[in-house]
Amino acid sequence: MRGGLQGDGMGDTQAVNSIGFAEAVRFWLKLGLISFGGPAGQISIMHQELVERRRWIGEHRFMHALNYTMLLPGPEAQQLATYIGWLMHGTWGGIVAGTLFVLPSLLLLMLLSWIYLVFGDVKIVSGVLYGIKPAVTAIVLFAAFRIGSRALQNAPLWGLTALAFVAIFAFNLPFPAIVAGAALIGLVGGRLFPRYFQIGNGRGKTNRAGVPAVIDDDSALPPHARFNWMRTLRFAAVGLALWIGGLAALVQVWGPDAALPQMGIFFSKAALVTFGGAYAVLPYVYQGGVETYAWLSAQQMLDGLALGEITPGPLIMVVAFVAFLGGWHHAPFGSDALALAGMAGAAVATFFTFLPSFLFIFLGGPLVEASRDDLKFVAPLTAITAAVVGVIINLALFFAYHVLWPAGFGNGFDWYAASVGALAFIALTRFQTGIIPVIASSGVAGLVRVLLTAA
Repeated sequence: MRGGLQGDGMGDTQAVNSIGFAEAVRFWLKLGLISFGGPAGQISIMHQELVERRRWIGEHRFMHALNYTMLLPGPEAQQLATYIGWLMHGTWGGIVAGTLFVLPSLLLLMLLSWIYLVFGDVKIVSGVLYGIKPAVTAIVLFAAFRIGSRALQNAPLWGLTALAFVAIFAFNLPFPAIVAGAALIGLVGGRLFPRYFQIGNGRGKTNRAGVPAVIDDDSALPPHARFNWMRTLRFAAVGLALWIGGLAALVQVWGPDAALPQMGIFFSKAALVTFGGAYAVLPYVYQGGVETYAWLSAQQMLDGLALGEITPGPLIMVVAFVAFLGGWHHAPFGSDALALAGMAGAAVATFFTFLPSFLFIFLGGPLVEASRDDLKFVAPLTAITAAVVGVIINLALFFAYHVLWPAGFGNGFDWYAASVGALAFIALTRFQTGIIPVIASSGVAGLVRVLLTAA
């Protein structure tokens, strides 16, 4: 292996001699600034840069890490970046990679949330958001189409998708219960009928065959990536201390019923049920943010998703918008510090949403590396993915209702919004247009409509 691997423990920051830590930091910062396109686009960027162009990691090793992150709750692209950063440069490499993946998005969403609240009634802002909302609906539907076209390769998986859709649409079954049920079906089905659940094992060939990677598919495990009970217990203790200590500090300062402690608890729960990506957990965030805690309205939730689509980073960063508005509206620092309250809310939401992702990598990474030739977890993953398609379809219908009938059924159908959404969906599916051009053109279309109506 080129360069060699060394170091162990939580202080290891230079595991790969041939790739300097500063060089890696520059790459992770660049990735955080350009990671548009949702998880599929972000994973594609990492594959192209790390596997094909830079040759920092081998194809099968990359895909094995991806398989693991797709089994976890939380944003798989951010977890994949954390995993590769950890594999290359130990614990600090993982912390830096995972943090820089979301930090630009957090800062930008704080700024956009402030602009939204202060200037949200300006016709330019409302017009752009008016056009983006139907595009977001099309993007959610396209996500279901894209995931389903890859994952639903036989009748049992189609049946799982239908079952999940009925469970959440007709019976309002909680999303975690749907995920748990799908995983159980996959676990049992993988043993009894393995041919139906052996999809997407991640094996493939790199376009740069013959050029050795720094951490290649057959490279020996670096010391910090080998399983060690003491290190595992240390990570668990530090993670629990950060989580429990953070919540305890918020409760101590503001009390258990205040907005910031409630955000810490709620987003900790959300982090543990985000199987299938942000689209699948948005109904849960909507239920808590809009209905339970009244941090924002349903229309503001749609606006936040629209803003999340036009910023880099994982879409689950919409939680920063939700919490910014919650902090602003509940004003824990008083009415003269609303912006500070919003930033505090966004920071709390981001911290508790992503803390479990780091722990999953640092605790589970050594076990995953030790079992790179064992893909028995593919069956539960395949079943969960099929169920998530049904959940995303339900989410698309939810957004379509609010966009196309903004005043409710029987109060007028918005044909212009429907046209924008239909054109956005056609652009995504037929012409394979990128998400950013679709969002930008839809925003322009909405702005034109609002300005013409005002004139």
